[in-house]
Amino acid sequence: MIVFDLKCGKDHVFEAYFADSDTYERQVKAREVACPYCGDEKIVKAPMAPNIAVGNKTRGEPEPSPTPAPAGKPTPPEMARAIGTLRRMRSYIEQNFDHVGERFTEEARKIHHGEVERRSIYGDATKEEVSELADEGIEVGEIPWVPRHDA
Repeated sequence: MIVFDLKCGKDHVFEAYFADSDTYERQVKAREVACPYCGDEKIVKAPMAPNIAVGNKTRGEPEPSPTPAPAGKPTPPEMARAIGTLRRMRSYIEQNFDHVGERFTEEARKIHHGEVERRSIYGDATKEEVSELADEGIEVGEIPWVPRHDA
């Protein structure tokens, strides 16, 4: 197992584990690795500080506590839990809702006006389309679609 510091196109830095360097290269090329903060799939290796052993440190000495994250910013364990929740939500939606793709706004309107049977749907819509639906009194929710990858 190997860990890399990675950076997305928006300069978010995060760690990811891979079986080996080839696995990293394959997954990044296939756009299977995404930033946990913004979902960007444009990923590169970030510069890493080398791990240099210090001569006066004794074996078994506890590591110093990491600096706490500034207030308002999630910690890595909090981000991991949030991403896990979003992945479970995605899985549930894909298994239980009808995917209508780019016809989302059209189908949402038909359901709202009783033109088709009421059912749970998901699909694609622009922010403007979501705003128009809201203006028409049609309730929709936006969920960040966390990409699947095994890194």
